[in-house]
Amino acid sequence: MTGPLRDPAHPVSRRAIALWLIEALIGFVLLVGGATVAAWALGGWDVLPGGLTEHAWLLPVVVGVVMAPLVVVEPLWRYAVHRWELSGDVVYARSGWLSREWVFVPVSRIQTVDTAQGWFERALRLATVEIRTASHAGSSTIKGLDGAVAAHLAEELARRAEELRDDAT
Repeated sequence: MTGPLRDPAHPVSRRAIALWLIEALIGFVLLVGGATVAAWALGGWDVLPGGLTEHAWLLPVVVGVVMAPLVVVEPLWRYAVHRWELSGDVVYARSGWLSREWVFVPVSRIQTVDTAQGWFERALRLATVEIRTASHAGSSTIKGLDGAVAAHLAEELARRAEELRDDAT
């Protein structure tokens, strides 16, 4: 009988909290902005029953009040969940915040390893490692890594995958 999965050994960079906060703030601004536009559009029309049209201005307020705590909680929660580990022959990663995903990628199945940086990642000196296998289901990404850690991990994975391919021939 097996026990529960243990946590992967390494957390992502603490700077990932700032990245996820920026992403959450952008989403917040877009949602509240969309609610404001909808309230403005509804304010000129008598389309809602019972005189609700004159209270359409409450829509962006309610959206803001409901979403504001999530903007703060999400980055901290994601930091607590996101972890990774490279053992001898497998990459093990856990991610998510509303739902969790555990991914095991055998090094022998790796075809390509890439690092990627968006604008905000570059500004925060973070990177994402993208691990691809022949099967889409076996591929994985590890987000929020320190740039140097991501480069080293990608190099190590590529080296190990190449060694395993050479051993198989």
